[in-house]
Amino acid sequence: MNGGGLNGSGRELGAFLRSRRERLTPADVGLPGSPRRRTPGLRRGEVAELAGISSSWYAWLEQGRVRTSEQVLRSVARALRLDPDETAHVMSFVEPSASSEQPPGWVSRNLLSLVESLAPNPAVVLDPHWDLLAWNSGYTALLTDLARLAPKQRNLLWLVFRWPPARTLLASWEPEARSLLGQFRAKAARYPGDGRYAEITEELLADPDAARWYGQRETSAFHPAVRHFRHPVAGDMQLRYVKLAAVDEPGHHLLAYLPDNRATEEALRVLVG
Repeated sequence: MNGGGLNGSGRELGAFLRSRRERLTPADVGLPGSPRRRTPGLRRGEVAELAGISSSWYAWLEQGRVRTSEQVLRSVARALRLDPDETAHVMSFVEPSASSEQPPGWVSRNLLSLVESLAPNPAVVLDPHWDLLAWNSGYTALLTDLARLAPKQRNLLWLVFRWPPARTLLASWEPEARSLLGQFRAKAARYPGDGRYAEITEELLADPDAARWYGQRETSAFHPAVRHFRHPVAGDMQLRYVKLAAVDEPGHHLLAYLPDNRATEEALRVLVG
């Protein structure tokens, strides 16, 4: 375990741990309650005892004053009853690669050819900020022509929260929007000095729903799933999300939308023409 001064990522980790501590009750972790308790949730000392570390060290951890080991953070995650996505978020603060990831802002010819060849199935290339670097005709037909948007609006978070048609196009808009925001928050927390994350966050907080959920410090991870779209032209569509990392372009991901049934497959062909 190493000591250190206050830093942005340390403060973010500490605030996240505090928010999870405050949502627990003594009964949740098998501790006796008290009618005189004034502290919301567990006390810091109780979490420290459950995690097997000193109260002072846990207090410093919540204050962002120390860096600590993977072993200690796993113990804290267990003490706070974090779910797998929340635990992964906490553990991301000790990954050594977090400060070195600088993918290019362009897409190689090979990856671009792959995206185009997937049409009529929608496909797009994302960078770590969820900026959309390349897309095909299927993606344009399903959502909108990204070339007509301002460059900084070519972002998956912007489309979901700031592009009005998204709320009717996605049949389960709220859970999908919250999941995406949780993924973004978990990633952005690791890069407190990244201007693009700050820019996107500012844009998101202008949306009341995003601002409310962002304040709750929800985190999540990507999980393959079937999404239900209600397209104004093609009607109901069931699409499976598949996300793949580009090995030769670190930091870039290919996100493909594959039809989950024959009707959707045919609808995509008609939609793309």
